[in-house]
Amino acid sequence: MKEFFLIAKISSLHGRNGFVKLELFSDFPERFSEIEKVFIDFWGDKKLLFLEAVKYTGKSILLKFKNFDNERDAGVLIGRELFIEKEDLVDLPVDNYFIHDLIGSKVFQSRREIGQIEDVLTLPANDVLVIKKEDGAELLIPMVLEYIEEFDPEKKRLLLKEEMKFDDED
Repeated sequence: MKEFFLIAKISSLHGRNGFVKLELFSDFPERFSEIEKVFIDFWGDKKLLFLEAVKYTGKSILLKFKNFDNERDAGVLIGRELFIEKEDLVDLPVDNYFIHDLIGSKVFQSRREIGQIEDVLTLPANDVLVIKKEDGAELLIPMVLEYIEEFDPEKKRLLLKEEMKFDDED
């Protein structure tokens, strides 16, 4: 079974020639110049589409897919999510991870399991891990190197530094 990774959502039409505007979920907008195909979700089924053209306008990315040549053709894509396969993922620098690598990871500090990463919030200062504790409470921890001892994406295990303190009372 193929693995798919969400990278964007089609937000609107752009012009009359079949271009669509993206809401990007990736830190690598330049990827669209390097990939030839994406998968679009239609009611849980991934359909393969080929890119014909990419335009970068200010902060926006515009795509045109082969055989989607006008507003009517491209209109069916509005609101749809774009996925890529694993081989099209960007190679990350050291100590950088994909959100899908983090989600589901168990979090430990001093051999004690704290909880599991449920989500990652992307905020202006830094990303924040949303950790669900065994009692159901959520713990928010900034995803900064000062707090993290090590992360193993294969084992889905994040180890926090012992000296990191967090309010555990409520």
